[in-house]
Amino acid sequence: MTTEKSRARDEVIDALHGVVSEMHDKMMKGNPPTMTLPQRTKKNIGFDEKLGVYKYGKKTSVRDATSLGSARMLLRSLHITEFIEEMIDNEKSSTLREMYYISEGWGHGKFHSQNESNNLAEDLEIVTKCLREDFKLRPEEDGARIIGNVTFEEKNRKGDWMRINSRDDVGDSGYGVPYNVEPEKLKLAEEDIDFVMAIETGGMFDRLVENGFDEEARCALVHLKGQPARSTRRIMKRMNEEWGKPIVVFTDCDPWSFRIFASIAYGAIKTAHISEYLATKEATYLGITADDILSYELPSDDLSKQDLNALDAELSDPRFSDGWWQEQINLMKEIGKKAEQQALAKYGLDFVTDTYLPEKLSSIGVGY
Repeated sequence: MTTEKSRARDEVIDALHGVVSEMHDKMMKGNPPTMTLPQRTKKNIGFDEKLGVYKYGKKTSVRDATSLGSARMLLRSLHITEFIEEMIDNEKSSTLREMYYISEGWGHGKFHSQNESNNLAEDLEIVTKCLREDFKLRPEEDGARIIGNVTFEEKNRKGDWMRINSRDDVGDSGYGVPYNVEPEKLKLAEEDIDFVMAIETGGMFDRLVENGFDEEARCALVHLKGQPARSTRRIMKRMNEEWGKPIVVFTDCDPWSFRIFASIAYGAIKTAHISEYLATKEATYLGITADDILSYELPSDDLSKQDLNALDAELSDPRFSDGWWQEQINLMKEIGKKAEQQALAKYGLDFVTDTYLPEKLSSIGVGY
């Protein structure tokens, strides 16, 4: 009888073989091999009403062997396919960085930059409809840190399940989210929380932990570490879907932080092919907002030219087409200011947990 593990393995290998077979069949007919991909640009992203997230549209680009650059990319695709199959067979995994260096032995298929190898791994996700985790490829960056009364069961490298409470069984740094958070590796066991708060900066995460906000507000605190890793977005989506917990996002007030929220709620351009797998469409942006800069008279910095250009780009980004976002972005441009989360310390170390967050959470209907 085929096990779930081997069935998944066979499906991944069959999908990879499908990529190779397409190229082979073209060549057998006397035609150059091709790979058809969606155009991975902002102009080719549209809102999927059924899924509630932004996904690639119907515009495609064809990669073929009629030019040296495209031929080299197809050669690399074959090398990666072989490399992934070897890892699956040998029960190994590789970082994306390791794969980049392994290409040194691929002759004309050698990558010239890390971005080339990362992008090609994403291309294979698209054409095979598999995930990077299925390929045994993992990122360099760590996942989130979580503090709160939630319990996970994680399978260790010996195949044993470990039960970890993210409040009682961890230190101040919290539970470290692994790169693979699918049910075969990580189970959401128990919870005693009312919502999940995703926090951009380590300084603010540590402030809330020190102030005991997770227990006071009955929430799980998630340190995003800037732009969140895929595993971070995925585990928040699972906590939202499986536990029914609201996700609120607390970041700095600048255009780059707004994009952090957008990647959580609607998906990012680079991963639009798996937005429904990563994005939590019910996520709510809490702050810091342009309104907050004025209402709380927060210390702020002038917007740079780069900031202004980014805000202009967001005004035409479909992820920020909502009327509220348009108002906030335009207000930010009008006042010409941006502010950090920790600017709230102007009023003392406890202001954020005693006043700001209770007021903001109440305004979006998440009281405690």
